[in-house]
Amino acid sequence: MPKIFKNKDEILNSFNKKGRDTALQALEWGIRGAHPKRSIRNSVSVSGTKLHIFGEELDLSKFKNVWILGAGKASHQMAEEIEFGLGKRITGGKIVTKYGYGKKNLENIDTLEAGHPIPDENGLKAGKEILQLAKDSGEKDLVINLISGGGSALICSPVDGIKLEEMKETTDLLVSCGASIDEINSVRKHISRVKGGKLASAIRPAKTISLIVSDVVGDDLEIISSGPTAPDGTTFEDARKTLERYSPMEKVPQSIIENLNGRENEETLKEGDFGDLDVTNLIISSNDVATEAAAEKGREMGLDTLILSRMIEDESREVGIATGGIVRDIVRSNTPLKPPCLLISGGETTVTIEEGKGEGGPNQEFVLGAAQKISGVEKVAIAAVDTDGTDGPTDVAGGIVDGKTVERLKDTGLELEEVLRTHDAKSALEGINDVLVTSPTGTNVNDLRVAVVL
Repeated sequence: MPKIFKNKDEILNSFNKKGRDTALQALEWGIRGAHPKRSIRNSVSVSGTKLHIFGEELDLSKFKNVWILGAGKASHQMAEEIEFGLGKRITGGKIVTKYGYGKKNLENIDTLEAGHPIPDENGLKAGKEILQLAKDSGEKDLVINLISGGGSALICSPVDGIKLEEMKETTDLLVSCGASIDEINSVRKHISRVKGGKLASAIRPAKTISLIVSDVVGDDLEIISSGPTAPDGTTFEDARKTLERYSPMEKVPQSIIENLNGRENEETLKEGDFGDLDVTNLIISSNDVATEAAAEKGREMGLDTLILSRMIEDESREVGIATGGIVRDIVRSNTPLKPPCLLISGGETTVTIEEGKGEGGPNQEFVLGAAQKISGVEKVAIAAVDTDGTDGPTDVAGGIVDGKTVERLKDTGLELEEVLRTHDAKSALEGINDVLVTSPTGTNVNDLRVAVVL
């Protein structure tokens, strides 16, 4: 089985090799366990004319066409497995994924690649084509949607009067100000033709099954990829409040403000709007699966293992400091675990950029925050990744630290506090060979963090 971390040898060529190796094994197992291909292969099959799909049984002979639509970082991997299972029963389809994530050609499904996290022209094209195919589906058709994290940016279809550049500018403002994903999506949904249940509405009257890989805390259907086939609980007022809370309003494009102030009669779909829609939404992989898989590996390695939480949010650096404090308590008092042990957590932290123009991501800032607390402590290692392989806007998955990290940074002329102040985590970790690098993993189930005490 090929290794997930491309620079694993360099990572292990350092202090505390055993602790680092243990941490990487747990992360690898978690990422593999949450891969949607595994879920689909185990839960989708065809027997004669019967399609068995995650507990549902459908008679394919009753459908004129089977269409595949999708958006997200994991959508291409999901489409590969669906095509393997259904083959020529698929009439056609269109999916959009991140650049570099859809290299393998599919036989019956067109793959588009687009920008993430900031939408681009290809995302605009994808939104138009996917929405058109949805509208063209008929009463006797089956539409299978493959939805995963990243879809909010990748499938871009703004309402009339809003330009792509204005969507990009607004998204960038919210991301850089530390808004949570549900807050960002409340805005995205109210300036989109696809999000907030609108894709499900466009597919009407065809039958719709959405297979969903969750990258949000708590697996809320309306937040994952901005809920294209799920009821939306947010309103235009919520979207306006998000902008007012995080963005100086003079920086928000006027078209966005006018849209949010003047389209209350064109709300996203609510629970009551789904009464005449034949829609089934199924979460097939999530952070729960990744953390459980990592825990399984920890127990296999003979470690006292605890999943601390999958609901951790807030500022990355502060969460790292708190995690480092728990590790110090384990070393000091065998609480809440007794070494050798593995502490696991999931969720999604954020970085609020107040000053500095460095490069980094939430998981990189998390581990550097943790490094502050475990400095000088032996036999510990803390690592964190974004399970899709890209941490924030960077080309690395995350980072790893131990009790020597602060000292090693000083040896390169860096002070940890200054690195965090300027948000230059990637350069700092690269300088000591402690970034974690993967290829696109094919999954996307939020952040996965592990702490090892031997």
